Amino acid sequence: MPDIILEARELAKHFGGLRAVDGVSLQVQAGALHSIIGPNGAGKTTLFNLLSGYLKPTHGHVAFNGRDITNVPLHRIAHLGLGRSFQITNVFPNLSVLENVRLSAQAIGRDNLKLWQSSESFKPYLDRAYAAIEQAGLKGKEALSASVLPHGDKRKLELAIILAADPKVLLLDEPTAGMASEQVPQLMEVIQGIRERGGKTIVLVEHNMNIVMRVSDRITVMHQGRVLAEGAPGDIAANEAVQTAYLGESAKAAQETAKRGT
Repeated sequence: MPDIILEARELAKHFGGLRAVDGVSLQVQAGALHSIIGPNGAGKTTLFNLLSGYLKPTHGHVAFNGRDITNVPLHRIAHLGLGRSFQITNVFPNLSVLENVRLSAQAIGRDNLKLWQSSESFKPYLDRAYAAIEQAGLKGKEALSASVLPHGDKRKLELAIILAADPKVLLLDEPTAGMASEQVPQLMEVIQGIRERGGKTIVLVEHNMNIVMRVSDRITVMHQGRVLAEGAPGDIAANEAVQTAYLGESAKAAQETAKRGT
């Protein structure tokens, strides 16, 4: 059986009478690209917040590398190797690209609180930052202020910030949200490149079904806070319950995309 790196066990989050996530169990295989889809309000982002420690569950458990991390503090979860992006870009706008990424590398290291060190002591973090920037497709833009970057490059910067911390799992919450259509292929090429280099697992929430069907190894479909279906892209595209609840008129197009990806 393939190694399971991230697991939810009967995970639930209730906000008063609203059951945003209601008994979700899923397993993410190490090295896979696992997508989570569903209509608006299905509970996808709440599930991401539970998996990454930003929310604590009403009940249920989260396991990472076989360890229960349900009650582990947020900063410790990052040190264990979980990196998370958000639907809204989350960067320091007044810092350069390089400084944004270096700070991420330094935050995971032992010098995160050592402010009065010589610049040479930070060289390992700078080296890691430069490598992450290149991997994210921003080489040559290190000196630019994050505030002047176009939206697509800000998304790439978010990826570089995550990569600089060298996580084992990247949780990417709608990375193409708000991007112009011509920018999307560039970002997905970066994500595919991260995957192809190996050593990383990617969990993706994404509304663009063509992307999901093309890049995913496995897809979990959520509906009204629960798991409606799970399987390979072709199986999901052909699933009648999924078509009814989510895909609708785009089901046939999704099936064709899934076929082309095989």
